[in-house]
Amino acid sequence: QVQLVESGGGLVQAGGSLRLSCAASGGTVSTYTMAWFRQAPGKEREVVGAISWSGDSTIYGDSVKGRFTISRDNAKNTVYLRMNSLNPEDTAVYYCAARSGSAYYRSSSRYSYWGQGTQVTVSS
Repeated sequence: QVQLVESGGGLVQAGGSLRLSCAASGGTVSTYTMAWFRQAPGKEREVVGAISWSGDSTIYGDSVKGRFTISRDNAKNTVYLRMNSLNPEDTAVYYCAARSGSAYYRSSSRYSYWGQGTQVTVSS
């Protein structure tokens, strides 16, 4: 059983940056595909990015491409999400997710393990 704990959320002005962290424990975390999702009020949960076991392959949601970067440090069992050029539309609860296996998906239903989420609020 994998446990995920997000941190690093907060309030930031438009144009600013934040780095989210997701600390994982339990299981062999280095063999899990990891992802970040977000959900704004009244909207569906959407993929922000996903990263392969080794960290050498990533995908991103269209709305964050070129601004956000997902990375992982398997030695620390931690996944990161660097967010640059934030705008008010990025305001949401950000969730870390994990799934066993090498494939990554954009659908939240493919992920078995979830953190509790961290709030990111971008003011204009």
